[in-house]
Amino acid sequence: MDSYFKIKSILGDEKVKIKKITLAVAMWGIIFNIYPQDDIRSKITPEAIESRIKEIRMGEIIVKTKPGAEVTVEQTRHEFLFGTCITDNLAEKAPNAMSEKDRRMFLKILKENFNYAVHENALKWYDCEIERGKVDYYLADRIWEMCNELGIPMRGHCIFWAKDKYIMPWLNELNTDELRKAVIERAKSVVAHFKGRITEYDLNNEMIHGDFFRRRLGYGIINEMAYAALSVDPDITLFVNDYGIIAEGGYNASTYIEQIKNLLNMGVPIGGIGVQAHVITSKPDNKMGIKYTTPELVQRNLDRLSQFNLPIKITECLFYGDTEEEKAEELKKFFPIFFAHPKVEAIIMWGFWEKGHWIPETAMWKKDWTPTPQAKAYRELVFKEWWTVERGKANKNGIFKVRGFYGNYKITSIGKTKEITLKKKDGKAIIEF
Repeated sequence: MDSYFKIKSILGDEKVKIKKITLAVAMWGIIFNIYPQDDIRSKITPEAIESRIKEIRMGEIIVKTKPGAEVTVEQTRHEFLFGTCITDNLAEKAPNAMSEKDRRMFLKILKENFNYAVHENALKWYDCEIERGKVDYYLADRIWEMCNELGIPMRGHCIFWAKDKYIMPWLNELNTDELRKAVIERAKSVVAHFKGRITEYDLNNEMIHGDFFRRRLGYGIINEMAYAALSVDPDITLFVNDYGIIAEGGYNASTYIEQIKNLLNMGVPIGGIGVQAHVITSKPDNKMGIKYTTPELVQRNLDRLSQFNLPIKITECLFYGDTEEEKAEELKKFFPIFFAHPKVEAIIMWGFWEKGHWIPETAMWKKDWTPTPQAKAYRELVFKEWWTVERGKANKNGIFKVRGFYGNYKITSIGKTKEITLKKKDGKAIIEF
């Protein structure tokens, strides 16, 4: 009864607003332990995280060679996707293009630290068609080409962006029929242009925060967007993507879940869930005034999104602390939770170099290319703790077995070196000398 009166005092006797109802429901959940905190906490202990990582990110390599022969197993690439966004000015002819020296350093660090990438802005409609009918994919093409030369695949961000402030003036001036035609043409154009090169796209970015296309053309336009894109390339995967899901206290998580349910119920062919993660900090009183989040909240909301049984990608990840050391600690705190989650398939940093960065305070490399403690923490996890290098001898039957992180390997024995790929879908890889 005490709990009832507490909630009643929040609601009052008059008709309540939605925010008050939400607050009451949240309080009721806390009072009656609807969200089992102990279960969540048990999932994010260092021991539990390490156990899940070993279970879901590692398989078995079996080497068949001569009895007693020396064997060296060296990982060369992760299967899991550790990515970054690429700023427009990497392209030589971009406005404010990087110097050649900076471009070389950017590509060097990109190659040494990441195996996945996404355009920051170059693929967005406002960058590709500034004037009606003048479609120009130069920036997006050139960035894709440079990543491809490094063997780094790219995802498509984004076909559409739902926020009014990112709608080009000419697009806003179209009547209903003209706008619908332009939308269909855009979906087909970008997918056709990158067919065979880009295999997944954020369909209509940040639909929680913007509704330009739905407001003008009705909710069914999301289906029209999706099927227009798929009509050109049925093999692409379409993602939703939004923020406030795990960062900023996760204030949009419930709304996002309901939106995904509605889209799926409407038959929208959503194939993946993008979870933006900028800017993550666990410090309540940080200097930037960012709303803090907690490891428990991140784990819980990723678990909640798992109900859809779709791949999850952490699409726009940044960490903040008041000092460089605090930023490194934030990364070390949250990266393992992402990596240990069975539905998460990628972590994409939203930039890495301070000079070409949306929020320079969060960059991993300084303007002079000096690595920050955050960069060092990242490399410690990705290329040491989650990286496999093993040496040993084959047994009397000529067998050497080792558990390794999924990815590409060089295996050396009896004076020969061979390459194999240990795939998660297979669980093991066998190589013979």
